[in-house]
Amino acid sequence: MSSPSQPTLTPPTRLAVVLSHPTQYYSPWFRWLRAHTEIEFRVFYLWDFGVTNRRDPEFGVNLTWDVDLLSGYDSEFLPNRAARPGTGHFWGLRNPTLAGRLAALRPDAVLLFGYNYASHLRAIAWCRMAGVPLIFRGDSHLLDGVRPSLFKRLALRLLYRQFSAVTYVGTANRAYFETFGVPATRLIFSPHAVDQGHFDPTNPVHCEAAQRLRTELSLPPERRVVLFAGKLVSRKQPLALLDAFLSTPRPNTTLVFVGDGEERPALEERSARNPTADVRLLPFANQSEMPARYLLADLFVLPSLGETWGLAVNEAMHMGVPCLVSDVVGCQKNLVTDGETGWVFRNGDCAHFRQKLDEALASIACDSAGIKARVAARIAGYTYAQATEGLLRAIDRVRSRSY
Repeated sequence: MSSPSQPTLTPPTRLAVVLSHPTQYYSPWFRWLRAHTEIEFRVFYLWDFGVTNRRDPEFGVNLTWDVDLLSGYDSEFLPNRAARPGTGHFWGLRNPTLAGRLAALRPDAVLLFGYNYASHLRAIAWCRMAGVPLIFRGDSHLLDGVRPSLFKRLALRLLYRQFSAVTYVGTANRAYFETFGVPATRLIFSPHAVDQGHFDPTNPVHCEAAQRLRTELSLPPERRVVLFAGKLVSRKQPLALLDAFLSTPRPNTTLVFVGDGEERPALEERSARNPTADVRLLPFANQSEMPARYLLADLFVLPSLGETWGLAVNEAMHMGVPCLVSDVVGCQKNLVTDGETGWVFRNGDCAHFRQKLDEALASIACDSAGIKARVAARIAGYTYAQATEGLLRAIDRVRSRSY
């Protein structure tokens, strides 16, 4: 049932959700929606990545997420007729039956995640012809300072006019939508969130797994750990982190990389040339293994050149770990306040990166409990409950107005 702060929707709303593929972030939210609201909804998936064993080109490994992505809510996979299925190009999602399946559901509204693929435009066209209001969810930003071309600016202004409501996930994302002409009356906050129940630092299973891992790595309890977890690719800047870590002797501190990707050989080679520094490279960890990895850490670092949000920061903060991020990571404006809930360095400024890493480690050594308390207070506002409240307000808006 809806919480008292949420709009009352009578009768229950029938919502169609169009999403590229099941993910470890959104599937638990859909289960939460089913359990806690009266919305009748069906998720239409356009591709089966994540639930079938497929190669991730950036991780460089075959993977299937090892957490349940499909139970607890209604969903279906639509046949994808793309010659090369995937999210790497416009024609990677081509689902000819999408319009017919939407028509059969007869939704009161359609929630569309993204716009970059052929099937997204098919969904928009169907909604316009059928008179069904559209709700958009995306997380783009302009923090990198790159100004889109005039053609793209005009195209995006036209695109976003098709949506009756736009849910924004954070401050930088809201500024992006405002840049492309979305009026404030159509902008509704629905924050990015992860499965808080899975990322629970008090869960004994996670605590025991973390202790086993610490023993396997021969890391004594007093040893500080700096953690990077993700794809080892250039846009994530793992080599920049390694250079910052190696810039000065760091006694009693270990840098742990968790992941795979094209930059792993360079990381191994550079680490081998600096044997006095304690650097460990662990393989890709699936979703069930990640809480234990976060529990190893005193500091999580996401130095990406461009990250629309960075949901790993949400995960780390739920596990009580403060974060150091670049100023072009989308979540920074909301989650990581420099010197308060984490630390922020200027992207491309290596000296500033080293300075902030030093500052973070010194602060953690002096006031770990205070930092953790501030982290917990901040991330408490970024849960499925808050994301759902925003979605309900968007639905209420499109149902109570005609366009």
